[in-house]
Amino acid sequence: MSVSVQQILGFLRAVAPQELALDWDNVGLLVDAGQPVDGVLTTLDITPAVVREAVENDCQLIVSHHPVIFHPLRTLAADDVPALLMKNGISAICMHTNLDAAPGGVNDTLCDILGIAAEGRESFAEGCGRIGTTMPTTVEALAKFCAATLRSGVKYVNGQKPVTCLAEVSGGGGSYLEEAIARGADCLVTGEAAHHIALLARQKGIGLVVAGHWGTEHAIADVLAVQLEKQFPALTVAHAEADADPYSYLL
Repeated sequence: MSVSVQQILGFLRAVAPQELALDWDNVGLLVDAGQPVDGVLTTLDITPAVVREAVENDCQLIVSHHPVIFHPLRTLAADDVPALLMKNGISAICMHTNLDAAPGGVNDTLCDILGIAAEGRESFAEGCGRIGTTMPTTVEALAKFCAATLRSGVKYVNGQKPVTCLAEVSGGGGSYLEEAIARGADCLVTGEAAHHIALLARQKGIGLVVAGHWGTEHAIADVLAVQLEKQFPALTVAHAEADADPYSYLL
């Protein structure tokens, strides 16, 4: 039996309330094709390849982390993703910084992967990041773990002491390094960081692991797929196979 987009939207709003989104963000039902839903793909990004996969698998809804419409559209071409969605009768629900901040969302998922203890775990970085204790390790070992586990290219700045207090901000979180230092972190794991942030980390003797925007966030698509399948057993739900890191890496 089909499920309405509004039913799914209501559930996802409970998972990641829209009021958690930062002021500049664009979240929610961003493309409404008006079709009942039998199949759903989850993904980090809605790309043409993900839309093709949705069409091939008879999915009427894509749930993504990154907004498919972020800045106001001034023009729209036939091969732009929002146009492809409407052409194929596929709706899009996007949960960005609200899912970053939500309990059990992007950053709690990354915390669990990194081994940051749930007890005493605190929010920082405008509610989107997390900081807490971890089993003693080194920055180099943490970077190697991220490379093996997050399936992304990793670079790092070594710290001057063992890591027992770890901060993380998925995606482009390098700008929160100073806050992580102020909160007592020995290392910050994030997806992207500017050159001057790496210099600051070296100057302050704090570890910095830059593990890729896609690498630090794509696991949430698996989490969403499980949640949707449990809530709506009639739906066919899958993490899109086309959800892939846009970068290639030289080893």
